[in-house]
Amino acid sequence: MSEVRYDHATRTYEGTDVAAVDDLNLDVGDGELLVLVGPSGSGKSTALRMLAGLEPLDGGSVHIGDRDVSNVRPRDRDIAMVFQNYALYPQLSVAENMGFALKQRGMPKAERIQRVRETARILDLEPYLDRKPKHLSGGQRQRVAMGRAIVRQPAVYLMDEPLSNLDAKLRVQTRTEVVELQTRLAVTTVYVTHDQVEAMTMGDRVAVLKDGVLQQCDAPGTLYHEPTNVFVAGFIGSPAMNLVNVDGERPLKIGGAEVGFDGPADALLAQAEGDITVGFRPEALSVGDGPLRARIRTVEDLGPEVFVHVTIEHHGQEVPLVSKMQPPFRGEHGDNVGLQIAGTTHVFEGDGSRVTSTRAALS
Repeated sequence: MSEVRYDHATRTYEGTDVAAVDDLNLDVGDGELLVLVGPSGSGKSTALRMLAGLEPLDGGSVHIGDRDVSNVRPRDRDIAMVFQNYALYPQLSVAENMGFALKQRGMPKAERIQRVRETARILDLEPYLDRKPKHLSGGQRQRVAMGRAIVRQPAVYLMDEPLSNLDAKLRVQTRTEVVELQTRLAVTTVYVTHDQVEAMTMGDRVAVLKDGVLQQCDAPGTLYHEPTNVFVAGFIGSPAMNLVNVDGERPLKIGGAEVGFDGPADALLAQAEGDITVGFRPEALSVGDGPLRARIRTVEDLGPEVFVHVTIEHHGQEVPLVSKMQPPFRGEHGDNVGLQIAGTTHVFEGDGSRVTSTRAALS
């Protein structure tokens, strides 16, 4: 069994009083692909390096299986790491790069060759085993870096933004290959990325970090439809959720249009503390007829979907919103249009925590 567990794990860099990773409690199941995601400086790479043994802990512990590895040397943790810069030896062939760690361990040559060839077959690298890294494409180099990790047959894979150096098309293709490969191998994997689309499409679960603090860890669909707070709501999703601060006014209004809720939301709102923020996904905002008046800023026609960026007048300020519409869409820059909410609306209280998620409409 190769579960991973962070138990109140904390890391504070010298010269600062703010923890890079603050009291992290997180469990990763055996064979699970867990993605750590967050903006720059959120602590996701530090958390990965703590697990790898490349960063010491200032508090708490890290466990692999039933073993506390907090003070175990990196090479003795039974992990393999894939970096974003590939870190291949330019003077060695693909086969030699993949088998380097096995050679260092003293594995017999015949067994080493067999394991490298089996891994190359899995990754479609057999035709390239005799080539040097400089003669490979970026995607092929990334597969070699992954193969070097796979061939070791570790208890845990650690991947630190391994696709960030690939172009957009190749990233989409390669992330599918990574997920298929991880599912086939069924090895516990902790994957770090700043790209929330990558996180949502790859992870069995996704852990969202901000300023070193874990905000929420759930299945991608739960993060999207039931964000625990306003940060997760705004970070997860592309384009981001529309968020409008309506202060503490009752009834809730956006740009002069009243927000009406289905079900028992009013009772929950009565207990909410501080300013209120209303959030709704772009697909829950329709452009056309509606009580909320807006002006179109720009229209992004992507073919199967159209993103309509608008501004509304709210509390004396222009507030940007975005709507996801189905083509064809006839509006253009400068048009005055009506808006209506036609889907789930999320309400967050003053401390950012979610109060309720329910269907709503403007009147």
